Amino acid sequence: MTNEQTAVKATYFSIISNAALALIKGLAGFFGNSYALTADAIESTTDIFSSCLVLFGIKYSNRPADDNHPYGHGRAEPLITFVVVGFLITSATIIAYESIYNIQTPHELPKPWTLIVLGIIILWKEYSFRLVLKRSKESNSSSLRADAWHHRSDAITSVAAFIGISIALFLGKGYESADDWAALFAAGFILYNSYQIFRPALGEIMDEHLYDDLVAEIRIISLQVNGVVNTEKCFIRKAGMKYHVDLHAIVNSKITVREGHEISHLLKDTLRVKIPELGHVLIHIEPTKD
Repeated sequence: MTNEQTAVKATYFSIISNAALALIKGLAGFFGNSYALTADAIESTTDIFSSCLVLFGIKYSNRPADDNHPYGHGRAEPLITFVVVGFLITSATIIAYESIYNIQTPHELPKPWTLIVLGIIILWKEYSFRLVLKRSKESNSSSLRADAWHHRSDAITSVAAFIGISIALFLGKGYESADDWAALFAAGFILYNSYQIFRPALGEIMDEHLYDDLVAEIRIISLQVNGVVNTEKCFIRKAGMKYHVDLHAIVNSKITVREGHEISHLLKDTLRVKIPELGHVLIHIEPTKD
């Protein structure tokens, strides 16, 4: 299964999961008098749209290179990640606003059975987070990683709701707002996670160097190629699910230009076979010092 297929399959899982949970949470929140569950439903609803955006970003970013985009369309993925972060911030703002309003408004205690619903949701969302995060690492997808953290954010808001409802039910009348305070706390956590998702995507757009392990692997493989004496500079930038590499390879200064050219092609082909995640590989030949 290719990286794109892995990412697409995980995204479809997220869309179906979020749609089902949004419906369950919305109904449970309405009939169970729990705004924390309703807030959870709002977040899951925004997650559906953000997962659809992630799906679009993955498919678009894996389009082949063309005349206008010689390095491919990979940069579309972190841009989609920024939009997904926007969805997270919007949902957190709505949840915070409604929570503050409900804290000031008298209302009934949540129903005890909402705790059972929340318990099941917490377990499912944590499982979803771990599954999608694993797929994001396998496919090198930053937008899929953002989608995974949507699941973790959802699990945390559900934990907060569980605690809030438990406090409200245990302490009884006068503590109805504990449920709403839990939703407000969840909104703050969502905002924090938004930054955690935004920061790596920004680094990708800005070509920030974050790939020391990959550089080390490239150097080790390069030295196994016949004719390569050593390596010098190695720059890596990520675009979508691919890593583009600029590598300076040192060869014997006595060989001909043609031989140096052949070594550079052999090195490029070897790297792309050994590390399938590599996209464009530019080899610059440096001579040894006499």
